[in-house]
Amino acid sequence: MSDRYEIDLNVKPGDDLQDEEMAEAPQVKRKGRGFQSGDQRGDGVHSSAFDKLNSSDDSASGRALKSIEGWIVLITGVHEEATEEDILDKFGEYGEVKNVHLNLDRRTGYVKGYVLVEYEKFSEAEEAIAAMNGAKMLDQTLTCDFAFVKPTNNDDRGRRGLTTRGRGGHGGRRSGRSSSPTRR
Repeated sequence: MSDRYEIDLNVKPGDDLQDEEMAEAPQVKRKGRGFQSGDQRGDGVHSSAFDKLNSSDDSASGRALKSIEGWIVLITGVHEEATEEDILDKFGEYGEVKNVHLNLDRRTGYVKGYVLVEYEKFSEAEEAIAAMNGAKMLDQTLTCDFAFVKPTNNDDRGRRGLTTRGRGGHGGRRSGRSSSPTRR
């Protein structure tokens, strides 16, 4: 059971013993983040190789965005004693409701005042919003809109928050000191 192997003893120190594929690959040393500029980096971050979420279901014209699973409608002004059945009865008329999220207050057990309803198709969600926005349910007026919307061009709240103050966010105060004298 002795297998014989032939060994080439003519190899000298310093000879390159790489595979043919490895010998063909260019050896480039890359250090740091700015070794090349623009789309030449090849790291995938600056290229256009990102997947895009396309809405092949219906044409989602306007400002609505699809979530991962479907079209989510945010309903506010919901009465605190509303149940999931009440929501399904009202919003089930406009299409198949995939999911209903009824957020409850831990302390009281009542609805917090808003509901998220998920539809499979854009047209169903749009029809539900058009029909139920301003409608009454349990003597309260509902407000309906898409939960995810495209920001407008002049909408920069995501970057600086809702205030127009400069950096720091404390009205010009620095390091926690106030400009008015304190009483002792």
